Amino acid sequence: MLDRDGFRPNVGIVLCNAKNEVFWGKRIREHSWQFPQGGIKHGETPEEAMYRELHEEIGLSPEHVAILGRTKEWLRYEVPVQWIRREWRGSYRGQKQIWFLLRLVGRDHDISLRACARPEFDAWRWHDYWIPLDTVIEFKREVYHKALCELARYIGVVSPAPTLEEALALSAAEEDRISARFESGKAAIPSLRGATV
Repeated sequence: MLDRDGFRPNVGIVLCNAKNEVFWGKRIREHSWQFPQGGIKHGETPEEAMYRELHEEIGLSPEHVAILGRTKEWLRYEVPVQWIRREWRGSYRGQKQIWFLLRLVGRDHDISLRACARPEFDAWRWHDYWIPLDTVIEFKREVYHKALCELARYIGVVSPAPTLEEALALSAAEEDRISARFESGKAAIPSLRGATV
């Protein structure tokens, strides 16, 4: 389902815990990290699509979350031609998204990456709210930045929003801090440097 400008309606989900850390999912069999997202089916409202995607991608039901806010307008990104399926070329331009900010009111163990037959993620972790945008595929970065900036007020994130350029700069110190945390025996993750979504 495309709008008249060639954009597919979609929802994005920023799920946060009590510490205002956000869910960060690793795409299955890829070295890519992203927020849950998915298309809006014909006849669905953005909220209905969000709850469906929330269950399909991370196994959560409405009782596990509270809606804290959403973006007011559609946020759009264009997909480079080389990423578009041949049969869609000429009509499909990209996605337009409504982003939801949710609070997990359930527990971490309520999250299930195997809730549906075709899982999207094979690992997940909590990350600081201002995720390093260089881990996001380039054509989605501006939308991620806009969504995080708009939604931050709902949870009182006091740190000023970084500029897009600042958000793209994942320092070696930040990666080392994350790696040390996971190498200490809590979990093992691949390097974030150069990861895309």
